[in-house]
Amino acid sequence: MSKNSPSSTHHSPLFLVMGVSGCGKSTVAKVLSETLKIPFIEADDFHPEANILKMKNGQPLDDNDREPWLQNLAKELFQNEKSGAVLACSALKEKYRHTLNSLISNPLQVIFLEGSFELIKNRMEQRAGHFMPAHLLQSQLDTLEKPKDAWIFNIQDDPKTIHLQILEKIKTTNKNGS
Repeated sequence: MSKNSPSSTHHSPLFLVMGVSGCGKSTVAKVLSETLKIPFIEADDFHPEANILKMKNGQPLDDNDREPWLQNLAKELFQNEKSGAVLACSALKEKYRHTLNSLISNPLQVIFLEGSFELIKNRMEQRAGHFMPAHLLQSQLDTLEKPKDAWIFNIQDDPKTIHLQILEKIKTTNKNGS
């Protein structure tokens, strides 16, 4: 994984906070970016209007809908590679995460937020003003390919606790150099 090049420039970490809609990605990612003093990227802000309308109309996105969106997010990560960033993005499939990593020299550190269907559905039903209806949750869970090399946190814990757990993981990872 290391480039073994003495002239390689230092890059700040790039984090991907991922999971299905309603798991708390944006909440956790925002707080993490504020603590680390690096930019926060909200993947939902990069969806084309057609994707938003499709979801508002109760239709799940397919790979063709997601591809240009993921390409734009990969460009955004590349632009933030030196400063570091925290991206909140569902990134449900391995190939989506591969696209997100396609332009950057060091892979994203994936932070996977997972929880029960009931808990997530309940959260989705309680939030206001989001374009993703709760009945699409099952389609996201059906699409989800759990990441292999991720830091996994259970969303039964509140966002503050998860944030502290992530900071501890960053600290121990930096200490161990892995």
